[in-house]
Formats: sequence, structure tokens, C-alpha cells
Amino acid sequence: MNVHEYQAKALMRDFDISVLRGEVAHSVDEAVQIAEKLGGDIWVVKAQIHAGGRGKGGGVKVAKSMEEVKKYAEDILGMNLVTHQTGPEGKNVHKIFVEEGCDIQHEYYVGIVLDRNLGKITMMASREGGVEIEKVAKETPEKIIKATIDPAIGFTPFIGRKLGFGIGLSGDTLKKAIKFFRGLYDLYMAKDCSIAEINPLVVTKSGDVIALDAKLNFDDNGLFRHPEVSSLRDATEESAEELEAGQFGLSYISLDGDIGCLVNGAGLAMATMDIIKLHGGEPANFLDVGGGATKETVEAAFKIILRDDNVKAILVNIFGGIMKCDIIAEGIVAAAKSLELKVPLIVRLEGTNVSIGKKILNDSGLQITSADDLKDAAEKAVAATKGE
Repeated sequence: MNVHEYQAKALMRDFDISVLRGEVAHSVDEAVQIAEKLGGDIWVVKAQIHAGGRGKGGGVKVAKSMEEVKKYAEDILGMNLVTHQTGPEGKNVHKIFVEEGCDIQHEYYVGIVLDRNLGKITMMASREGGVEIEKVAKETPEKIIKATIDPAIGFTPFIGRKLGFGIGLSGDTLKKAIKFFRGLYDLYMAKDCSIAEINPLVVTKSGDVIALDAKLNFDDNGLFRHPEVSSLRDATEESAEELEAGQFGLSYISLDGDIGCLVNGAGLAMATMDIIKLHGGEPANFLDVGGGATKETVEAAFKIILRDDNVKAILVNIFGGIMKCDIIAEGIVAAAKSLELKVPLIVRLEGTNVSIGKKILNDSGLQITSADDLKDAAEKAVAATKGE
């Protein structure tokens, strides 16, 4: 789950992580009132959407007067903000964050992720802050300092010094940076984050270390432990299909292809998409119905898939373990009948009660193409999209 910058910074304050003062506004008048309350002579007006690259898209403006605060608020609120992360369709801006300005001496990057190959947390820092870290990693990887943190030991001053020295900090600024790093690590662990990214982290002319921007992503599987984080979900930033899928316990992500996929198990779903591409097709979605799907959830999954007008065929790939093939077959038949399915349907079943499941499909009277294995299923799905 993603949260907005202003929400991330509110959480960071709870861990004594230095951030600037600011508040969220939903109207131009509210933005001006916030700027007046903050005082000073420089303010930053920021679009709040779940995407990076807001500045390049025109969603972050520095105001040096109340007139400029008002103008930028008018410009940004309601705009369709297009960034490299939103795609060409962009995202509509419903709220802005008005924050006090500061005197920046240098911009840095700090991030925390889980290194799944090592099974450990990796904290990164770079002097190349304020730019796309992916570009730095590709072109000048030596400029990214990495520190692996053993979960049995946790964050230590040594980790902080390695990162701080690595990006050229020293003296009191280094001490403040180490405190910042520790606070960010504590937040990451305490709230079950999947990503914590500060870009830029700034050192001011007075030597303070402050998060100028903040991105926090949270592991959905850990949200049951954190109702205070779950309450921050912004439904307007998520697709209606993904929200509906979540209500039925389904994992759904829309893609750009034309073959709808209904699979049980994330690994099998990814393998299904890979083999579709291997045979010249393009998956229209990732959809994992999980191990405990029912007839109702399968029908809901079909409805979500068919909302995509680009779908020309549906491939169902089920390995029956905990989920039995006959239950899936019943859901497929019910969905196909109630939705009056018009696109080709290819089904590959294997596992528990597979013979019963296949009989249910064969006796349904519906035009369902059976596949012997995954390769056969992919070939038939790709052929169906081409009218073959």
C-alpha cells in the first residue's frame, strides 16, 4: 500500500525524523491559510499523488509570495499530472501539500529495501539526490553506498557511519545523519514497510539533516497489524478494479495486453504471463485468486477481467491443491453463463479433483477450450486473440 508524502511525513515525525512543517490543502483558500500560518517568505506547493517525478511534471512549485502560493495552488489543484510513473494517462490532483521552504546546501538520496536474495534489509545512500536513483544506479553505480543490515542485530552506529562517510558527511552533520538513518530504519521495521525512500534528503546551510520528500510503501500482508496505516489508504489513487479485487481477497494488477489471466498462486501467475509472452501474446492482467477461492470469488474475478475492453481471450490456469478443480470449474461455468461470455475461454486444470472439474466444464454446454498443459494453453490463448 502506498501513502502520500504528507502522510509519510506525519509517520516520520512519530519516529523523531526531521521533516519540515507543512499541511495538506484541498482548496486554494486553504492553501493560502496554511502558508500564512507557517509564516516565512518561501513555501513549496506540492501535488499529492501516488507517483514520483512530480516536479518534472509541474506538480511542485516554490512560491515566494502569497500571490504565488495562490497561483500555484490554482494551477496544481485539479490538474492532470503526467510523470514517468503515472504513464501517459496521468493522475488527477485532488490535494496539495503546502510546506515551509529551507536553505539547501546539498541534496542526497537515502532508501531502504528488502534484498530478497540475501533475506536482509539494505540501506542505501548517495550524494546524487534529487534525481532518479534508477538512472544513477545504471550509469554510475559506484555513487550509491550500500549497507546490509542483519535482522538479528539491527541498525548499528557502524551502519550509519558507513553511509554518512560514504556520501561525504562529517562532524555534527554526520551525527544528525546517523540519527536520521536510525529513525528511518526503526520506522521501516516497526510499520512493515516494503520501501522507504527519501529523495532528496537535504543538508541545510545551518547543518540540519531534513527529509525534503518522502515515499513510504507498506507490505499489504502486514497491514492487519497496523490499522493506523490502513486508515491512510486513498481509494482515489487506486483503480476501481484493484479495490474490488481486494474486497474478494484477489490480487489484481491491470496490464496492457489482450489475454486475461485467472490463476491461483503468484508464482504460477507470473509463469503464466511469461509463457504467454514467450508465445507472442501479451497478458492483460495479473490476477491471483489465491489458495482458498470459492465459486463466488472466481465469478468476481471474471467480472473484473471482462471490464477491460482490450481482453480478446481469457486463460484460466489452475493447479488444484488446497483449491479444488471442481470448485474452480463451477465458478467458471457460473461466471460464463451469468456474464454471457463472448470472448474465447481457454482452461487448463491440474491437481485435486481434476477429472471432476473437467467433466463439469465438458457438460456445461459452453464453448470452453480445454488445454493439456501450460504450453498448450498459452498457444491456444494467443491463437484465439488472432482469430485462429
